[in-house]
Amino acid sequence: MKLELDHVFILVEAGGAVADLVAALGLKESFSRAHPGQGTTNRRFELSNSLLEFLWVHDSEEAHTGPGRELKFNERSGNSEHSPFGLILKRAMHSDDGSPYDGWTYQPSYFKPPNAFHIGENSSNLIEPLCIYAPFLEPNQSATTKEPFSMLSHVTITTPATPLSNVAHSVNAANRISIRSGDQHLMELTLDANRKDKTKDFRPDIPLIINW
Repeated sequence: MKLELDHVFILVEAGGAVADLVAALGLKESFSRAHPGQGTTNRRFELSNSLLEFLWVHDSEEAHTGPGRELKFNERSGNSEHSPFGLILKRAMHSDDGSPYDGWTYQPSYFKPPNAFHIGENSSNLIEPLCIYAPFLEPNQSATTKEPFSMLSHVTITTPATPLSNVAHSVNAANRISIRSGDQHLMELTLDANRKDKTKDFRPDIPLIINW
């Protein structure tokens, strides 16, 4: 089964104020929403073929006891040694249905059944990013635009995990995604094929680099 990226998220401190740094760069911010059963809220930045989501825990009790508790958002957001990243994946065009890797089903309370996520079994390995397959999402159609900050060309996630799990290796085969072992947690986004040859490093505020 061939996967492609739908969007990415980064767990940040409560309130998501650090997302202002990305807004100042010029990315287009969309609506914000809470996630009942997860205890999380987000800020979203839209691209023509994806989005960058900043996610934080607003209710630690709900995150610990609700339907989304096995995602371990409390643990991931409260420890710099744990990965703050998530990849939401969907079926690529002309790919068969099925489960792309071993894992478990998460039925969010904010989706009506049968729309549910397939969570990679590496979710218990807090050093690796969450790998979340959404079988109900449709493959990307072609999207082209000359506006700045318009398309996500590639995402590279670095994790101290070594060796990488089977789930991470499966996701590595997806379009526009690379997961690699390294010294520290880092997400690097390449927008618009880096045609302007510019880079913004948001560390230490956010473990994020954007190339455009």
